[in-house]
Amino acid sequence: MKSPEQETQERRRKRRTQFTPVWFEMAALLIIVGLIVREQAIFALAASILTVIPVAWWWKEISLRGVTYERHLDKRRTFPGEHVDMTVRITNRKLVPLSWLEISDEIPMSLPLEQGLLMPTHAPRMGSLDHVVSLRWYERISRNYRLLCTKRGIYNLGRVHLRSGDLFTLFEEAEERQADERLIVFPRIWTLADLGLPSKELFGERKAHRRLIEDPLRTVGVRDHRPEDGMRRIHWKATAHRGDLQVRVFEPTATLDLVILLNVTTFEHHWQGVLPKLLEQTIEVAGSIAAWALGQRYKVGLVTNGCLVHSDQPARVPPGRSPEQLAAILEMLAGVTSFATASISRVLLRESPRLPWGATLVVVTAIVTDRLAEIMVNLRDAGRRLALISLEREPPPPLRGIASYHLSPSGSVFQSQNSMNYDATGALQSAGHLPFAAYKQPSREKSHG
Repeated sequence: MKSPEQETQERRRKRRTQFTPVWFEMAALLIIVGLIVREQAIFALAASILTVIPVAWWWKEISLRGVTYERHLDKRRTFPGEHVDMTVRITNRKLVPLSWLEISDEIPMSLPLEQGLLMPTHAPRMGSLDHVVSLRWYERISRNYRLLCTKRGIYNLGRVHLRSGDLFTLFEEAEERQADERLIVFPRIWTLADLGLPSKELFGERKAHRRLIEDPLRTVGVRDHRPEDGMRRIHWKATAHRGDLQVRVFEPTATLDLVILLNVTTFEHHWQGVLPKLLEQTIEVAGSIAAWALGQRYKVGLVTNGCLVHSDQPARVPPGRSPEQLAAILEMLAGVTSFATASISRVLLRESPRLPWGATLVVVTAIVTDRLAEIMVNLRDAGRRLALISLEREPPPPLRGIASYHLSPSGSVFQSQNSMNYDATGALQSAGHLPFAAYKQPSREKSHG
């Protein structure tokens, strides 16, 4: 059974190809008529037809040989509201010219052209950039287009369909070439002032947080027991070996760690669906917190119960503060979907033992369930530092010992999220990330030939 794409290509080929067996019948008829009337002109016409057919067939066979299609983007990572300049170069690397070359370039519909339209295709959310050109021998031509980045996502600029043939359009040759090019549109990020969050001591006193903290996951030795030591510190094997109570000595750390736990669900139960606008707002808040924290020299990581496209595993970025850390987190947020692999409370419970002990765990969620609140309070009682940022309609009840903030989804900052006038420069500059060269990285030119 043929796929819709194969059927479409077959219909196009039938529509463009002019050759049928009638051409041979016409040539035979002309020869017979020429013999009867003894007219050389008729013989010449028949000979022309019989000559043109093999020449046209040969022309068709080599029409796409030596034809290359190159796509170049001036940047591979960007923000909504910005544009990407795309240059395509078509080259004919042979002596035989092309009287016509039809090109269909697959472009996501979420990346519309500033001038021109993308034609719809059989593939969902995928459009086609169509152009027809003619090329002389060894000629190269260029076309420039501007793509508008309207929404967050990881977009694959797909395959290229080439179609050409002979001068008389008797025969047609078609090829499909892989021309995958990835463009990442980060989520919008905002300054803390835009979000209505305090810019100082957002998650508690920094000086207190900078004190040496003992990491119970890293034991560096043992020592004699002291009266102030708790029972959890006792090293029972060392005690049995030495005959006196021995306690573990943990490795001290003064690193500022912050891990963002993003909840992609917007209802208490996953089967209730998702609110796309609220999900985007939650993702934007998570990205904004990451940008601010990295600017404050935190080691920042990301854990979410959502997964990426074509994946069934939750997305995560280990804590770090390298120059590429913000780009890595924003790239993960650009690709995360609304498909939740587990509840955020379960993810928090599972990931907590794996995270640095002195890290601040910031839960960013559109809904605060009783189970989530219970787990956060239990972790706080166990010595964990936690914070909560909620985007519910109504502020959640206060949690003992946990810094909580409520951001209204109807706030003014979120009402402008559909505007193409958004500029990420302010948030990047406020967080100390300018110049942010990571998202200006140009794509390498790829030759598809």
